[in-house]
Amino acid sequence: MAGETAIYGLSTILARIINFLFVPFYTRMLTTDSYGVVTEFMAYIAVLQVVLVLGLETGCFRFANKEGTDPKKVYSDALGIVTAVSLAFLLLTVCFAGGIASALGYAGYESCIMYVGGILASDTVTAILFAKLRQEHKALKFAIIKTVKILTETAANLLLFFVFPPYCARVAAASGMDAGALSPSDVWLLNFVPASPDFSYVIFSIFISCIVCFLLFVPDLLKFRFVFDRKLMKQMLAYSLPLMVAALPGIVNDFLDRILFRFFDTGAEAWRSSLGIFQAASKLAVIMSLFIQMFRFAAEPFFFQRASDKDSKTLYAAVMEYFTAFCGLIFLGVTMYMDVFSLILGQDFREGISIVPIMLLSYMLLGMQFNVSMWYKLSGKTGVAVYITLAGLVVTAVINVVFMPKYSYHAAAWGHLASYVVMFVINVLLGNRHYPIPYRWGRIGSVIFVMLCICGVAMLLDSKVFDGVTFGQSVSRTVLKLCVNTVLIAVYAVFAYFIVRKGGLPGKVSRK
Repeated sequence: MAGETAIYGLSTILARIINFLFVPFYTRMLTTDSYGVVTEFMAYIAVLQVVLVLGLETGCFRFANKEGTDPKKVYSDALGIVTAVSLAFLLLTVCFAGGIASALGYAGYESCIMYVGGILASDTVTAILFAKLRQEHKALKFAIIKTVKILTETAANLLLFFVFPPYCARVAAASGMDAGALSPSDVWLLNFVPASPDFSYVIFSIFISCIVCFLLFVPDLLKFRFVFDRKLMKQMLAYSLPLMVAALPGIVNDFLDRILFRFFDTGAEAWRSSLGIFQAASKLAVIMSLFIQMFRFAAEPFFFQRASDKDSKTLYAAVMEYFTAFCGLIFLGVTMYMDVFSLILGQDFREGISIVPIMLLSYMLLGMQFNVSMWYKLSGKTGVAVYITLAGLVVTAVINVVFMPKYSYHAAAWGHLASYVVMFVINVLLGNRHYPIPYRWGRIGSVIFVMLCICGVAMLLDSKVFDGVTFGQSVSRTVLKLCVNTVLIAVYAVFAYFIVRKGGLPGKVSRK
């Protein structure tokens, strides 16, 4: 699992790093309003993608590893279903693009609605193909295709933001007109995006990368033998649809706050700006979400394949301890180097950095939630997931509706954390009853306690010591602060090592 995590991580790290590297450009070349629109569109994409895949990614893992089942039939059935669904969705999107754009308040941007339809159709089909690569342990091929997709999106962004506007300006100057007066007959690319940078540049870049990704799978599709098994298809849907229904509240839970900004933000006329600030600040927590994504890619098939092992539950418990300890290291690394990370954002976006520690904790709990939620996937009780995620969705909705009108994006951040806490607790209680895994909560709790104590000490030093001392230059003060924080992180690492590996704190090692 560690080896495949590293390979999957290559593409995942590259994607998140490049996406992260674009944050300084986005937050400087786009207004907070325009970046807020990008965030809103990405929320719609995330929610709809869960619906269109129908939970068949996990369903494929379940049935491809089932004795007496032909994996070829499993993936053939899954691919046939999602292809039909995604094509129908794309057709509807193209036909009703104008009405959808007007309803959202983006009249004139019908093309962006079509791009979203194309993104979803392509990603839905390739999701099954990527799942097949994971099942076959073709991690390298998985990483290569993902990397090409990422680099394509990167190149499209660079061309659109840094090459296309100056080119339009030169063409306009040569014609003696303003760049905004150019038509598609003057510059062909104006059929797809405007001459000046806005949110459509980001959406179009993703659309281009999805087309390239799909084309890379064409050789595999040409060799693919479609053999449909109706009985197997019904069994897969019976298993997978509850997962989709369960995942839908989960993904809506993750992105509901982005949608609610439109209706409940403190400054109703500037909700897109608040949303843009929230999204930019959340990007600073990308390292935590990156690690969780890497872990999930390798852990899900690994957990299924080890389910029949005699000591599988003990193994799952050990994985949880290491996962929590490493998440704590990431949390402290980002939180205690915030003076450096905040410079990534444009000046107009930095007011939101106070939510970063909250989002880091939220992502950490999300990863722990993934670990403890394996009980219903391994035991086949996937229907229970619906109620767990609905409970989290209710918490998110209540906190945002009640507090967002007063606290804006701070309510959104706390809503994430509260929701994941509720789902985590419910999962643990139900898992203990139906599929008990011997998690050593004493160790896990000790790691989190030490992490929070170290963070508290750093905050105390920052407010009581560093703020009251003048070093002549702010740079010197920052350097000293970061050095002290580095020592504190090392202290955490020592404590976490003794807790996880030795079963207790230094000098007081447990025999359990």
